[in-house]
Amino acid sequence: MTRKVFSVKKFLIFIFVLCLIIGGLLVGTYFYLVNYRSNDSETITINIGKGNSYGTIGNILKDKGLIKSELVYKIYVKLNKPEGLEAGDYVLKKSYNLDEIIDTLKKGSVNLASTKKITFVEGKNMRYIISNITSTFNITEKEILDKLSDSSYLDSLISKYWFLTDDIKNKDIYYSLEGYLYPDTYEFYETATIEDIFKGMLDNMNNKISKYKEEVEKSEYSIHQMITLASIIELEAGTASDRKGVAGVFYNRLKDNWSLGSDVTTYYAEKIDNYSRDLRMSELNDCNKYNTRSSCMAGKLPISPICNPGLESIVAAFEPTNHKYYYFVADKNGKTYFTKTDSEHNRKCNELKRDGLWINYTS
Repeated sequence: MTRKVFSVKKFLIFIFVLCLIIGGLLVGTYFYLVNYRSNDSETITINIGKGNSYGTIGNILKDKGLIKSELVYKIYVKLNKPEGLEAGDYVLKKSYNLDEIIDTLKKGSVNLASTKKITFVEGKNMRYIISNITSTFNITEKEILDKLSDSSYLDSLISKYWFLTDDIKNKDIYYSLEGYLYPDTYEFYETATIEDIFKGMLDNMNNKISKYKEEVEKSEYSIHQMITLASIIELEAGTASDRKGVAGVFYNRLKDNWSLGSDVTTYYAEKIDNYSRDLRMSELNDCNKYNTRSSCMAGKLPISPICNPGLESIVAAFEPTNHKYYYFVADKNGKTYFTKTDSEHNRKCNELKRDGLWINYTS
């Protein structure tokens, strides 16, 4: 009889401990899912119709990828009893935990008709883009710079966009997404985040260049190198046909281990945005990973793009004109002249000066 009582006691203790373990696991799972944050910073817009309550929208949140478990969401709502859900549109981020989702819903719906247009011009660098964004949206320069240096964020972009590679994470690059933010006119909600804006620009870039993907993969140059070259072409050439010719010159120089000799790379290296300001010899000779006027950059491209190029310049880098020219110069009307030798190039420059076609800058 004593043995049986002892066995029952052991069994009850086992059941009690098992319940504690299961209960602990359930509670732990609940709090894990309540506080879970996705690494995906994508913004999601949801519409909540009339008659819905916090308890009935779990399926909407689950379908949009905003919550991991509809059951946990319903338990959370039962325990916290949030109030005041109104019908309308809501802008939520996948990186929100449950507390942040509910807090956003409590604040009320947003007017999605309230948008702002913003235009990014071809050939401008990241400093211009940052200034444009901060003057249009409630986003600070620090927020943008922090995002551009956020390794986890950059990894998420690299995994999503075929044209972004680990090259953008090089610590010597001034701005990680320079060259990849497609210049265009966009319309974003007033509440747009920097992630929303970058996503719109990167999506546009993807749409514009995806048809060239196979062509790029066959090239001996990487996509990062080609976009870098496109950014130089954007600032060096005028018409579409000139751009392909300029691309051919640069590829010829690279193949023969020449310096590209591009002044615009020196301006970028020195962070000078005023191209009418004459460059000093010390700046031209500075051994910088962007400065292709320096002898230390012979046969090399800059470490990253120097501006955000338009489609014509990108296509020129993908499809250059095959020729034997190594020099080019543009006159003040934008016409480009191609030459094979240094003496031919100098002669053409002198002709332009003689004919009043030389571009004169003031310091």
